[in-house]
Amino acid sequence: MTTTRTISSDTLQEAHRARETLQREGEVPAGVLREEIDASWRRSLGHGLNCNRGTEEALDNRIAPDALLANNRVLLDAATPELDYLQQRQGHDGVIILANGDATILSVEGARERMRNIGLADVTQGTCWSEAARGTNALGTALVEGRPTQIDCGEHYLDRLSRFSCTSVPIQGPQGTLLGVLDMTREGPLSGPRESLSLLSLAVFHIEARLFGASYPGQIVLAFHSRRQYLDSPWQGLLALSLEGRILALSTPACQLLGAAREQLVGRRCEDLLGSRGEQLLARLQQGAVGSLQTAKGELFYKVLQAPLRAPAVSVPARPVVKPAAPDLEALAGGNARYARALRMARQGLLNDLPVLLLGETGSGKEVVARNLHLSSARADKPFVAVNCAAIPEGLIESELFGYREGAFTGSRRGGMIGRLQQAHGGTLFLDEIGDMPLALQARLLRVLQERKVAPLGAGEEQDIDIALICATHRDLKRQVEEKLFREDLYYRVNGISVRLPALRERDDFRELAASLLAKLGAPGVKLGEELAGLLAEYHWPGNIRQLEMVLRTALAMREEGETCLGLEHLPDSTLDELSAGERQPCGSIRETELELIRQSLDRHQGNVSAAADALGISRATLYRKLKQLRA
Repeated sequence: MTTTRTISSDTLQEAHRARETLQREGEVPAGVLREEIDASWRRSLGHGLNCNRGTEEALDNRIAPDALLANNRVLLDAATPELDYLQQRQGHDGVIILANGDATILSVEGARERMRNIGLADVTQGTCWSEAARGTNALGTALVEGRPTQIDCGEHYLDRLSRFSCTSVPIQGPQGTLLGVLDMTREGPLSGPRESLSLLSLAVFHIEARLFGASYPGQIVLAFHSRRQYLDSPWQGLLALSLEGRILALSTPACQLLGAAREQLVGRRCEDLLGSRGEQLLARLQQGAVGSLQTAKGELFYKVLQAPLRAPAVSVPARPVVKPAAPDLEALAGGNARYARALRMARQGLLNDLPVLLLGETGSGKEVVARNLHLSSARADKPFVAVNCAAIPEGLIESELFGYREGAFTGSRRGGMIGRLQQAHGGTLFLDEIGDMPLALQARLLRVLQERKVAPLGAGEEQDIDIALICATHRDLKRQVEEKLFREDLYYRVNGISVRLPALRERDDFRELAASLLAKLGAPGVKLGEELAGLLAEYHWPGNIRQLEMVLRTALAMREEGETCLGLEHLPDSTLDELSAGERQPCGSIRETELELIRQSLDRHQGNVSAAADALGISRATLYRKLKQLRA
């Protein structure tokens, strides 16, 4: 758990004196600020800002939410899973902010009320936090600098922001343009600045990967790196290829790995860089999974993130069409006979056009189960379309589901938009968190499910749809029906076969599940050390499988080259503190035993830290860190 540090009064007084000098003399005092903060203050001064402005910015100039969200839908969809996770991890004593490329706030998660009450009422959806409008602040300054930025107490240009600290990481689009920024802001000085920066960088890495897929939905997207262990890390490169073998887009790390500027790479054929003829490479990549390529710059390890189901329009040896093998639903159950039986019944229900309702806590793997049920059905080669009813704002969910014709409403996209229901035609529609669907929309969805017809907004004619339906929720729908929050007729329409997913803390196959996740993350040869495995197995996992996956991603990213065993040293102190504080049972034995081993080793080596670390098989820095952690 994060410990709130106190703000040094000397720090705030020194910052206040610097602002007084600035206000009196009209220039930034030399030598007081860090170089990058000094440059930002000078830019803020050039914008004509008054550093002693004492009140929050007026809120009547905010952009209307509907237009703001509609214009930034792709970025919001890509960032929502990361915002959810960061809120769980860091949202108790601060806020997590997503802003677009103009520094206009799209979403604020976490302790919003608390931050509003202590002076940040203008950190809200629709307000602009550019450096030109608010002076030095991590969100706006990161967009100006085009790089991760941290602002500590006293370093903001506006005096009223002195008590806050913030960390921001810019979000790049596939063409290298700055699409937005992810920010964490809290009261008090920076706490664990390197860990905060690593956490945000990892989240931005996932957002950028989703943006690649959303920008090139019918093309091939892959991740690559010269070292296998850096796949699924912020240091991997991202590449989009057309079906004709042309490079469409690259991330900045990809340009660095290939040693050329983006404008020199976009448009070139893939064999020029990846060492394989286009048709051979495309056929190989469309098979998916993880592999390696021999290029002029050496071996590159890759992981296919997205590949179209259709064969590419190039000449490749004819192969028999093989239907994808149905996934092993028994493996998903992890040896739980009751759960396995429920999954078999759900599969049989889908085969007979019955709707399936998945019940379980957030992060328990409902979408994974839904996808596997789809792949086990007769519609496996047809679309699987997932809609998170809780992640889409109420004002936009109707247009997302049903689509709209051009001109249906102000701000509608030219040419209109095909709704998710029509996108799922012939395949499976997965409505996640259906318990959060607005009541007014429930009535329209019920009619669609009954009539199997849909009319986009602004269109008079209805179109037939053929879909299998899987819904999921973490809510008690029966209670919601009783409280008139969910329509009873819709409840019976979606509740054909009901499957309750066990929470991670209730599962008996934890180690097997962790091994499966490591393989999914591109590290099948990596194992958990006994101490780490024991600590993870005892944690109560409020975020379930989603939280476990993020912990494993973090540990993998912290490995040194060649390491195949994950230990306590591969996790940040804040994560270890959280895992230890949230154990299911009182079990301080791991921490106590580790501290005792360190004490014994130091005693045997007369306090020589280097010798003690060598005897324990860890680095000196790791020993110091463990001592600090264990004595906290």
